[in-house]
Amino acid sequence: MDELILDPSLYTVKAILTLDNGGDRFFAKYCDDSYPGVKEQKAFEKNTFNKTCQTDTETALLGGLTVVCKSSIDLYFYTIGSSYENEMMLMAILNCLFFDSLSQMLRKNVEKRALLENMEGFFLVVDEIVDWGVILESNPQQWVQRVALRGDVPLTEQTKSQVLQSAKEQIKWSLLR
Repeated sequence: MDELILDPSLYTVKAILTLDNGGDRFFAKYCDDSYPGVKEQKAFEKNTFNKTCQTDTETALLGGLTVVCKSSIDLYFYTIGSSYENEMMLMAILNCLFFDSLSQMLRKNVEKRALLENMEGFFLVVDEIVDWGVILESNPQQWVQRVALRGDVPLTEQTKSQVLQSAKEQIKWSLLR
């Protein structure tokens, strides 16, 4: 039993992936040398997508790795850790990245086109949350304050068209819930 106890490590995340609805790479950040070449990485990504896109589960154990998945309109977001990593911690990272940070940055419009238009912000989000496998931040409010991506203009300083556009967005999202 003593053989199974592992030394604690800060290196929690092995990879963060974003795949499109065809299973092709949209974004990938590998934090170790588990998959050293692009060929091995793409094969792993395809396998991960094929195993997770047909199921409703958010957590899977694939090839000795813990895979946590969330999907959006046309994107799949993955956080990957070793088999002994805590799924809740990996899910917290994914929630911070996907639901909280990207939703705020893209004004709840998390889809491929919107993310393409804001790729520099997406890179910044990923780099601020995880650095070479070490979790730096899992609280999205701290991230928003530190990076200051929030560009909301007070209502009194907005033009009429900005106010109307904001109202349209709020109505759209209230109807989609």
